Amino acid sequence: MGRMTLEQAEGVVRAVVVYDGRLLLVREADGWGLPSGTPEPAETAQATAARVVYEVTGYLVDGTEPLEPGDGAGMTAVVCQLLSEEPSAGGRPPERLRWAPIPETAGIPLPGTVRAYLQGHTPV
Repeated sequence: MGRMTLEQAEGVVRAVVVYDGRLLLVREADGWGLPSGTPEPAETAQATAARVVYEVTGYLVDGTEPLEPGDGAGMTAVVCQLLSEEPSAGGRPPERLRWAPIPETAGIPLPGTVRAYLQGHTPV
């Protein structure tokens, strides 16, 4: 059987939304983190990321590419393109969201693949 190009996602999918040199973060119990969630049945990582960002933040995004490789912990990070400048009304309250300049994300625990991606996108 041939491998399907869009693989079914497993484990937790984290969304990496970068806009204008800033990373979209959501408040978690112990600080700030990436919007994340688990896939629905037969949902791709890209689709999961887009849905999770919308459900958690109200922003419309397009999941474009999973970062390779995953860290082996059943976690996938997906780079997303921001499609809406403003979140929809149903999103999180603004105090639960943060657009952090990439240099300020240094203290936030991010997966290595995400950190490497961000370093490639940090304005010099």
